[in-house]
Amino acid sequence: MGRGGTAVNGGAGGAVRRFAALGAAALTLSGVFALAAPGTAEAATAGRCAGRQVRALPFATGTVHLYRHNGYVCATTVARKPGSGVLLVSVQARGNRPVTDQGRYRYQAGPVTVHAGHRCVKVRGAAGRGAVSSGWILC
Repeated sequence: MGRGGTAVNGGAGGAVRRFAALGAAALTLSGVFALAAPGTAEAATAGRCAGRQVRALPFATGTVHLYRHNGYVCATTVARKPGSGVLLVSVQARGNRPVTDQGRYRYQAGPVTVHAGHRCVKVRGAAGRGAVSSGWILC
């Protein structure tokens, strides 16, 4: 330290950088917790669902894949042909609102995940002009 208590090589700057990094980490962590709230879509690793596949719902322009793991149900819609227009996947646990992912994706919509416990779920999927709806399943 130089005279008068000031840092010669910017020692206070390191504290500011550490504080800024801590703030950024806290914001990132809060975003992760917001995604994991029940009844909302969760991001699954590498665009895939956790658990084992329990159902596949094929339709003319794609397939909806349905997975189950520890009371959660996850679904993705995969198009038969890349770039086939708007893709949609939706999962609804009985008694809750549906969680939907819809957009102009090239290959896949989703994954979307809901906590279903032991309740029935309704699944919808669409790719371009083709679509499928399951009704209440996995009861």
